[in-house]
Amino acid sequence: MLYRKLGKTNMTVSVVGIGTWQFGGEWGKDFTQQEVDAMFDRGRELGINLVDTAECYGDHLSERFVGNAVKRDRNKWIVATKFGHHFHGFQNRTQGYDPDDIRQQLEASLKALQTDYVDLYQFHSGKNDEFQTPGLWEMLAEQVKAGKVRHLGISVSPPDNVFQIERAASVGAEAVQVVYNRLERKPEAAVLPLCQQQRLGVLARVPLASGYLSGKYKPGTQFDKSDWRSTADPKRHEDRLREAQKIAETEVPKGTNMAQWALAWCLRHDVVACAIPGCKNAKQVESNAAGAELARRDHPLAAPPPD
Repeated sequence: MLYRKLGKTNMTVSVVGIGTWQFGGEWGKDFTQQEVDAMFDRGRELGINLVDTAECYGDHLSERFVGNAVKRDRNKWIVATKFGHHFHGFQNRTQGYDPDDIRQQLEASLKALQTDYVDLYQFHSGKNDEFQTPGLWEMLAEQVKAGKVRHLGISVSPPDNVFQIERAASVGAEAVQVVYNRLERKPEAAVLPLCQQQRLGVLARVPLASGYLSGKYKPGTQFDKSDWRSTADPKRHEDRLREAQKIAETEVPKGTNMAQWALAWCLRHDVVACAIPGCKNAKQVESNAAGAELARRDHPLAAPPPD
């Protein structure tokens, strides 16, 4: 495994993490704790140490899976979660950033994760006016002081939103999560340079473009109705499938696993500390982790493994 420092935090993270939106039940599969444990066991063996989840991946459901999986060696994991959404059902969420509500969300997340602290607590894809909710960041600073949160971050949306990046330091945020992959390059124009200037650690969210860059899907593929991808605009869906196929044919070296190539592609940028792909089984965890070896060959920027 390859490791990098997460911006100006004191955390050393594996360049490939474990994304967990799929555990919330919106990706065409329901998981058991045994299945989740098997994925984390393989991740441990391969040196993965960062997991990213959220309060709204199921109503704290993903967090509960994660909490059970890491409780035996909690101190070995960098656990990132998010705040600001309430899950009400498949593709049904409401947003709110009232400080009292977020304080309750944090307590619910800590309970679900079976931990006393969150390593990275992230503002979850809110609008710019919500980012400026009176009292929000002051309340979060209190949680950092109390030891319930180690570091604050911003999961920014849309991927070219510089407003929140420019204000990261003023609210105490030290890391940024952004959708960045070969099919979504908007962050390269301004967001990534701003993060680099401010020494903000970057987590590349959706690095496989929701599976389009996995190499598994060809033009004409249709997703099951229990998979949120089935709700995508049909034309955009087909356009992305065709673009991914073209990338596979013209950019991915012959004999190279496309998903691993796509992860290494994200990691070629120095400011990206970690890519956080999802996974549905231990084999996919293993395949994702192999992306670190490609990144090492293409751009050998390494930090020593964490103690």
